[in-house]
Amino acid sequence: MRMAKIRMISMKREILILYLLIFFGLILNLGCGKQQAASVKTPRVLSIKKVVAVGFLSAMTEKDKPGSFHNPLSGSMVTAEPISPDVVRAASDTLFERIVSEKNFELVSRGQAMGAYSSIIRSDKNVGMPQIQVVQEVGRQFNADAVLIGYIYRWSEREGTDYGIKRAASVSFDLHLIRSFNGAIMWKYKFDKTQQSLTENLFDLGTFTESGGKWLTVDKLAAIGFNKMLKDMPSGEGGAE
Repeated sequence: MRMAKIRMISMKREILILYLLIFFGLILNLGCGKQQAASVKTPRVLSIKKVVAVGFLSAMTEKDKPGSFHNPLSGSMVTAEPISPDVVRAASDTLFERIVSEKNFELVSRGQAMGAYSSIIRSDKNVGMPQIQVVQEVGRQFNADAVLIGYIYRWSEREGTDYGIKRAASVSFDLHLIRSFNGAIMWKYKFDKTQQSLTENLFDLGTFTESGGKWLTVDKLAAIGFNKMLKDMPSGEGGAE
């Protein structure tokens, strides 16, 4: 009887601690919480109609070793890992489908965009052309106002299950909306996240809530990033085809 009472007291104490962690996590998250994503603030509606959706490129191929990557669009140095073509293709397809349904752009598909992109970079006359100029040329070939392009830096699957892991899922990617005629970055967004438990990081209450307290797969973690990115992305004045 005494042991049962002790267990009951211990359980109540653990529940109280959990609620206190959630409460203080919420306060810190609303106040000085660490930002997991960064974007360039832009008007909610841009004066553009037609956008070429290149989508994502891999910062490093499967033949490369993890290391530093110089982003040729932003000029920043980013830590990156090898990314498979299947991941790049699937993420780009998801991005295109989401933009078609949620944003008011007239879109040129990734298939068309990558055809033009590959043709430009393989041309002898364009050897050494800076990436930003390649992007501009892609936009001009379709008479588009802007090009949507970004990089995937990390896409690491969890090792474990919903309730116990050896290694948490981790993703990192960015996206840029670049004006065709002058190469100006009109909007950009970066998502960089490795899931942590609430006790490890009280600032990350948002992810804890969205995951239902579970350890997410890399696809589900990336989906959270996509939701944040699409919410931040401005719309255009055109209409999706």
